[in-house]
Amino acid sequence: MRVALLAHEKFPDRSKTANGILRYSDHEVVAVLDRENDGANVSDFLSDVQDAPIVSTMSEVEEPVDALVVGIAPIGGGFDETWRPDVRNALERGCEVISGLHYFLEDDSEFRNLAEEHGGELWDVRRPHEDLGVADGVADQVDAEVILTVGTDCSVGKMTATMELLEAAQARGESAAFIPTGQTGIMIEGWGNPIDRVVSDFTAGAVEEMILERGNDYDYLFVEGQASIVHPAYSAVTTGILHGSMADKLVLCHEEGRETVHGYDQDLPDLDTYVDLFESVAAPVADSEVVAGMLNTRDVPDDETAREAVEEYAEDLGVSATDPIRFDADEVLDAVL
Repeated sequence: MRVALLAHEKFPDRSKTANGILRYSDHEVVAVLDRENDGANVSDFLSDVQDAPIVSTMSEVEEPVDALVVGIAPIGGGFDETWRPDVRNALERGCEVISGLHYFLEDDSEFRNLAEEHGGELWDVRRPHEDLGVADGVADQVDAEVILTVGTDCSVGKMTATMELLEAAQARGESAAFIPTGQTGIMIEGWGNPIDRVVSDFTAGAVEEMILERGNDYDYLFVEGQASIVHPAYSAVTTGILHGSMADKLVLCHEEGRETVHGYDQDLPDLDTYVDLFESVAAPVADSEVVAGMLNTRDVPDDETAREAVEEYAEDLGVSATDPIRFDADEVLDAVL
């Protein structure tokens, strides 16, 4: 599928959905929409991903396009009215519009009418299906070993770490699958349950449902973690995934230099606290253990300093660690498998 990515004023530092699609999706990205970087190219900002031109509006995308993807997710998941002309243009061209916002495009009468009139489609990725229920506590009965990425905070690289582990395992010939729990993973894989939109009673059940769906077809399931167990706003999502997955192993993700909770004036705990918290909160349902770490060093200027940071992170955790983008995932994958 040929797609355009909407990332106005957020590319590339605050456009993790767009970045994830550029790095991991099979879709061909024909353009990125970003008014601030109009005229540049993706390769001017990101390496080792698809390259594409950056333009200011959807109307400037002259190549055939199958879909417009909202590639950013502001806090609260609201819709910015300055995006309306781009969505309108895509629908008038008969494109599908894919959104991971909490604002559902299908509930917008203008967008719904344009889609019907021009043969376009609207996919609100964060709209859960209606048949979710409470967990039965049976995820540990599947044949696969379940590996869950967990984080010290939001936006530290859990989805990236999960995808890198998956791809490294598959490159070795392992039977492995990805369990998507957030909008970016769902867009990449084309299926999944958006855990941060599920009724709280059903969060663990929504994760368990996916584990059961894939768990007897693969040897390893890599589950995309969300948020952090210490985050004052989003810890419920983290706990639901932790309990619903009944993970065998945990990989703790952190961003080098991150000292306070995203969006809050609250210091992050030390690493030992995270290990104890994740393992003890998981303990009532599973003997989950932190076996490895992933460190996001995107703001570290050079590889030597980044490698020193990774080594210090590994020493602090007492397990293997890496930055899978800057280096590779092999050492951590060894620990996981």
